[in-house]
Amino acid sequence: MAHLIQVGAGSGGMPVLDMVSRDPRITQITLIEPDLYKPHNVERHLFAISAIGEAKAEVARQWLLDRRPDVHVQVMLCDLMAPEAQPALEEVVRTCTLGICAVDNEPAKYHWDALMRRHGKPWTLGEVLSGGIGGFVHWFVPGGPCYGCVASHLQRSVTVEKPVAPDYSNPGGPVAETTVPASITAIHTIASLHAHVTLQLLEQGSAYQPGFTSLLFTLHRVPEVFEEAYRTYRLRVNRSPTCLICQPGKAAASSEELDVALDQALARLADE
Repeated sequence: MAHLIQVGAGSGGMPVLDMVSRDPRITQITLIEPDLYKPHNVERHLFAISAIGEAKAEVARQWLLDRRPDVHVQVMLCDLMAPEAQPALEEVVRTCTLGICAVDNEPAKYHWDALMRRHGKPWTLGEVLSGGIGGFVHWFVPGGPCYGCVASHLQRSVTVEKPVAPDYSNPGGPVAETTVPASITAIHTIASLHAHVTLQLLEQGSAYQPGFTSLLFTLHRVPEVFEEAYRTYRLRVNRSPTCLICQPGKAAASSEELDVALDQALARLADE
């Protein structure tokens, strides 16, 4: 029997949760998601139009129970990084078996990583690239590289976008669009890989060794970015002895220390 905790039930997080929750080993699920289901979500989401205006977490809870009435589902309608939510989050992470991160902002990913590492819990992360040209699946275990190690390595070693710089000389003026929504097919392709890696990690635990830390799967050929579509890149990332997040003896022990470490890590990524 396993307790799964997931943050995020958006267009990418919900299909992952749907697939993983079908496994009979999952008997308890805790879902963290504060947002409402909105009209613009419909195009790429599993939920019905009739659910617009409802809390995503509550709609997700009913979705799961309709398919697994035997599973216990707890929802937390809170922001992952809200200070007042931290005691409850710490408690639920302490009791979980493994976690899934399905959010797309960097501070939340670092915060989630810190929560999971603090309690020694394995977790996975899926990321769909802008325009649906491909995506990453990462897995993390206690003692292994943290999200900061992986993000720093990818920032130095992998080029996936060449965005146009904003025109700072014209405040309020038009800025070229650099984020293109991914199609539902791209989202579900990466979500399937994410779910598969998660279930393998659940099954094998500390013995899980797929030959990569991060898996990059391309979906489109993009000149100067991806030379081939449908190609996998297996990236092995070691724990960095200079990581500002998880270097030995320097782990953040308080929310204030975590904020400082996060700011330093983001500044480092911006400089590289």
